[in-house]
Amino acid sequence: MKLKISRKKLQDAAQTTHGVVTTKNTLPILSNILIEAENNKLHLTTTDLDMAITCQTEAKVIQQGATTVPAKRFTDIIKELAEEEVTITAKKNNIVTIDCQNAYFKVNSLPKEEFPKLPNYKNQESITIEQTKLKNMLNMTSFAISHDETRYILNGVLFEIRPQKITMVATDGRRLAFIEREHDTKIQKPRKMIVPIKAINELQRALKDGEAKIYFGQNQTTFDLGGVVIISRLIEGEFPKYEQVIPKEHKEKLRVDRDQLLAAARRANLLTNQDSQAIKLDVFKNKMVVSKNTPDVGEAREELETEYKGSDLSIGFNPTYLIDALKNIDVEKIGLELTAPDKPGVIRTPDNFIYVVLPMQLG
Repeated sequence: MKLKISRKKLQDAAQTTHGVVTTKNTLPILSNILIEAENNKLHLTTTDLDMAITCQTEAKVIQQGATTVPAKRFTDIIKELAEEEVTITAKKNNIVTIDCQNAYFKVNSLPKEEFPKLPNYKNQESITIEQTKLKNMLNMTSFAISHDETRYILNGVLFEIRPQKITMVATDGRRLAFIEREHDTKIQKPRKMIVPIKAINELQRALKDGEAKIYFGQNQTTFDLGGVVIISRLIEGEFPKYEQVIPKEHKEKLRVDRDQLLAAARRANLLTNQDSQAIKLDVFKNKMVVSKNTPDVGEAREELETEYKGSDLSIGFNPTYLIDALKNIDVEKIGLELTAPDKPGVIRTPDNFIYVVLPMQLG
């Protein structure tokens, strides 16, 4: 194998695939990156057996072939090279050479036959969706994923695909984010799958412009983004019945400027600590006071104008939970549904986003 490629293209491809590799692998080959060169295309692939990423980029292939090299060392070398053309050559004695300007490296490799074979997904049913839409949906839900490994079923995003509709839901038990969008692909039957957080994180990094194809396997899914393909195992099990958690829409909504509430929550959050996390929202007719009083730390208070005709109430929330949702919502004014100090707060937007957050005790 021998090829020439620009350092920038090579570095971008290596960084796209590098996130899958971990140092905890017991199999040495899983620490390696598979390099395949053919038809003036370079394919880089990494896997941890639960997920895999393949990135394709253009290259001048002088001799076709494939090999594997340690992913971290290869990525670090490419990162430090000058902005010049890079020549990569795989020798028969499991040595890979990297040439760039006056720099020369020899790296030990492992044969491609040791690298795990990736599943064939091309014959599976799929839907097509714009990458920008998919990324927006993930941004609006992924922050609510649970990081508690004992609740593994919540360690990902639920995808529900029905005719003309795609729904995503994430929850950690204290908050729930739901979003629904349309798609144009005809499908044979509705699908449900829970995509784990690691695949979600890599997908969010890789999504750009153009179309994405989502393929449905029996216990895995594939996201084909054109130049990047992400294959992931699914989380097995039954996702909670989230419909039962979403309260019926409350007629009396508090309408407030999103930017102002986001800024007030961020400022009040500055005075929280581990023992006192909740910030206080005092709601009056056409007015809201966001405050935080932490013993031995200090006090913050901010008044916001609102549109509200309901009953006065005081309620506490984890400010981080408010901030996570507000910073991703793209509307000027949000409708906040507050019914009682011990009942969830709900945000709904016109584009089918719903956010449910449990209150916290005050004092």
